[in-house]
Amino acid sequence: MKTTLKLWTQLGLGTALAGGMLAACGGEAGGEGGEGASTQAAAPGEAGAAGGEGEGGTGEGEGGGAAAGGEGEGGVAVADAAKDPVAYGIALAVTEAHVVAARDAYAAGKKDAAAEMFAHPAAEVLVEMDPVFAKLGVKDFKPLLTDASVAASEGKSVAEVNAAYDKIIAALRGAAAKAPASEASKAKVATGVITDMIERASAMYRIAGKGSTYEPYLDGYGFARVAASAFATSGGAIKAENAALHARITEALALLKQAYPGAARPAKLPVEAGALSGASAKVMLAAAN
Repeated sequence: MKTTLKLWTQLGLGTALAGGMLAACGGEAGGEGGEGASTQAAAPGEAGAAGGEGEGGTGEGEGGGAAAGGEGEGGVAVADAAKDPVAYGIALAVTEAHVVAARDAYAAGKKDAAAEMFAHPAAEVLVEMDPVFAKLGVKDFKPLLTDASVAASEGKSVAEVNAAYDKIIAALRGAAAKAPASEASKAKVATGVITDMIERASAMYRIAGKGSTYEPYLDGYGFARVAASAFATSGGAIKAENAALHARITEALALLKQAYPGAARPAKLPVEAGALSGASAKVMLAAAN
């Protein structure tokens, strides 16, 4: 627990995560409580919630779609997630995007960035989703993200970090199986999530192009990878319902693959941000028809 609290403090996640855990582990954490309580409540990317360009902001942050409303940590419409499978799926996809990015960043030698990426969703998304998960019977899996973050921070082997990642993915798949019921088809729900991930990847690329910082690029990389993975699973169903939309998603994902060639940021970003914005807009337009 002391190792975990130190990590949260280093990442600026102290009060965001420590509250509930300290209540459960008060005796063990006593010596660290003051340190955790004095840290900022928001995760590093969440500074944009006030400034407009962070992960949870209402401006050019991580999100389009549900993210544009700024509801919930990390730009997720938490208030809708208990009844809307798209909002629920987006919350899970945002989490998965971070851990995919973390796994790949660690493999690329970016230890500190990986530790941050594993930890962020716990504060940015999952704390806010706790009531939704409790209602739907999903077991709390935030400790799995903490374990992965600690493993990355301590420089464990790639195999150990990948094993921690696999546990998170298994938990996410279990949570997905308990998504709220809806009259929407599976293809329609998948479309909502994929469209959101594409727009988030495009938005983070615009931010990445304004400077040389790594985190926006890595965020966008994760969103792009999760969009591609979801499309690989649901593309056939989407094509059966909306062939034009399938074509626009295919085009956008091909461009995102060029834009985000790997977890390590290229010296020069290879795609014009405007091209990604245009491709994302075409996807959203096709999804609306």
